[in-house]
Amino acid sequence: MGAEEFAALMAPLGPFGAPPRLALAVSGGADSLALALLAARWAEARAGEVFALVIDHGLRPESAAEAALTCARLAGRGIVARRIRLEGLAPGPGLAARARATRREALIAAAHEGGAAHLLLGHHAGDQAETLLMRALSASGPAGLAGMAAWRLAPGGEIALLRPLLTVPPGRLRASLRAAGIGWVEDPSNADPRTLRARLRPLAAMPARSQGLAAAAAARGAARVAGKDAIAATLAARAALHPEGYALLAPGAVAPEVLAALLRMLGGRPYPPPARALAALAAALRPATLAGVRLLAAGRHGTGRFQGGFLLVREPAALAPAIAARPGALWDGRFRLGATPALPKGATFGPLGAVARGRFPAARHLPAAVLPGLPALRLAERLIVPHLAWPEAAVAARYPVFFAPLAAAVEEN
Repeated sequence: MGAEEFAALMAPLGPFGAPPRLALAVSGGADSLALALLAARWAEARAGEVFALVIDHGLRPESAAEAALTCARLAGRGIVARRIRLEGLAPGPGLAARARATRREALIAAAHEGGAAHLLLGHHAGDQAETLLMRALSASGPAGLAGMAAWRLAPGGEIALLRPLLTVPPGRLRASLRAAGIGWVEDPSNADPRTLRARLRPLAAMPARSQGLAAAAAARGAARVAGKDAIAATLAARAALHPEGYALLAPGAVAPEVLAALLRMLGGRPYPPPARALAALAAALRPATLAGVRLLAAGRHGTGRFQGGFLLVREPAALAPAIAARPGALWDGRFRLGATPALPKGATFGPLGAVARGRFPAARHLPAAVLPGLPALRLAERLIVPHLAWPEAAVAARYPVFFAPLAAAVEEN
């Protein structure tokens, strides 16, 4: 691929500032390495710079050596690379999904720390086709069948995730590396027949099928933009979102897409709930629990347009456990810890929990069901609840916590 073609792919994803500074997610595979070379050349032509983020996930014995080799290959091409070791990925159910979420969070945090406003990902036309087939098999809705978006804002709104190669066949990327004399890492899990993606890959790789899927994704993508605008308008008219991580919803049926947007955001989940359960609840709102979110009668909080409406709060039983407190940490897929003073060893960031009952008179303006799911820091014997200005406003202000869910109420895939 030439510089002009890559520049044409990047053009609709800007603006990038002058000079541009880009973060690159590089796994060591052919696709992300090719992206790194193309992006580095693109940035250099604009007096900008790039830096690569290489994840060592620790899931295979070879991962550390492969990450080191990838960093060396990048350095050989004049690309600064940072190696990031992921911790806490214990074997067990949902390992692949947990690894993806942890990797994405680490990449976004590292891009921000490196002063980049854009993080480039190496997904290509083959990945898009595989994603569409997988979503079709799982009965995904119209938004899911639009495929991966070339541009979307990461949680927190500080980093844009870019996929400039979504229309490029993977064979072209490998040919570019061969022409440049650069090797790459082959992850054996990509060919593991136990995974659905690996089993679908031969189907997605058929040129005619891949092109047809890409065309369908483009058409659905345009429809998704229109649908996103409609969801935003409905939310503005029917819902009120609060920084403590809950919402009020006016009475009456809503479109499933509107309810899905709220549930994804308030539940800290990247994907919508099952379509059938979602449609039934959206058509007849009632007290229920779905996708880690409780719908309750708004009660005394249902005033004005929300009279007779519903309160949407995080389900206590679904809350994530506390995590190590560090600046930038994202807990429960909803709350991010900002810059803080030095934190003591063993400090945690997690749910306020049952201790909320009757202890915080200043929280009477909040629905009682919201309190257990509020974020709290525990520093040795000290409890800090920023949203309640506890133990006092001056202290709580030193430990800012922001509602920054994995999925915004309205966003691209």
